[in-house]
Amino acid sequence: MTELIEKMLAGDRLSLARLITVVEREGEEVPDIMRAIYPHAGRAFCVGITGPPGGGKSTMVSRLITVARKKELQVGVVAVDPTSPFSGGAVLGDRVRMQQHFLDDGVFIRSMATRGSHGGLPRTASSVIKLMDASGKDIIFVETVGVGQTEVDVMETADTVVVILVPEAGDTIQTMKAGLMEIADIFAVNKADRPGADFVVADLMAMLHQSPKQSWWQVPVVPTQAANDVGVTDLYQHIEKHYEALRDTGRLTQRRQKQRRADLLRNIENTVTTQIVQLVVGDDQLNQYLERVETGEIDPYAAADEILSHRTLVSWVERWLSRAKDNIT
Repeated sequence: MTELIEKMLAGDRLSLARLITVVEREGEEVPDIMRAIYPHAGRAFCVGITGPPGGGKSTMVSRLITVARKKELQVGVVAVDPTSPFSGGAVLGDRVRMQQHFLDDGVFIRSMATRGSHGGLPRTASSVIKLMDASGKDIIFVETVGVGQTEVDVMETADTVVVILVPEAGDTIQTMKAGLMEIADIFAVNKADRPGADFVVADLMAMLHQSPKQSWWQVPVVPTQAANDVGVTDLYQHIEKHYEALRDTGRLTQRRQKQRRADLLRNIENTVTTQIVQLVVGDDQLNQYLERVETGEIDPYAAADEILSHRTLVSWVERWLSRAKDNIT
């Protein structure tokens, strides 16, 4: 594993792909991998691309990659697709739309499945981004799965968040009541050649003027046509301006601090949850309940109530704490 990490840090694409696979599977080696690459991460600029389904996010990312490569930047892409109901993997729709970049050694694209996550990103996305960062990528685009009102995990991962909307489907109204309004650093109204685009742009600008997000950055609204490569360069320039504003005001450091805090809490939650679940699943009493439910002796709802009763749950937690204490000592 050490040799693989060293090759990845030297820019080897195959080693990067293999390490990402290990991280996605959440193997036992993951903590050691992340500790080894940690000193080498933190240099890439991460741009989140999010918004409702059908907004043209993948096409937009593909166009932004082209602009970044013209600037001779090394590009990483985390493209989150819906989970296949058959294989459990990513459907790979995003990757198909970015196929023009496959032969470019300066671009590394990784599709990831949501795998039950409801926040727009799988829980291993942050670690995958760090691997790409440590491998030498200058800019990393993170495209979320199509999100609604509360799926805003990208805010805890990206430095700049671009929210892509379209004229149809009442996106403006949805955005007014959604978390998307709160997390957007830049709005892009895509497919702006369609009827109603001017009204969406005007409505967004009016809302942003009435309740500005912060004094140091005025959230722009950029009309685009990703399919026709219209407005993409303008959008990229706003991304660059936001990066400069973050850097010049010291807020880039603050965002990175919040991201590290979120990583810590997320890792603690995942570890505790996994260990408690493993403890519960291995419990003889739980197996007895499973048998009783299977035979119809007790219904699943009553069994769940009994399993999660105060006394039973406290017993499991006490045993878990005892194990944790033994591991520490």
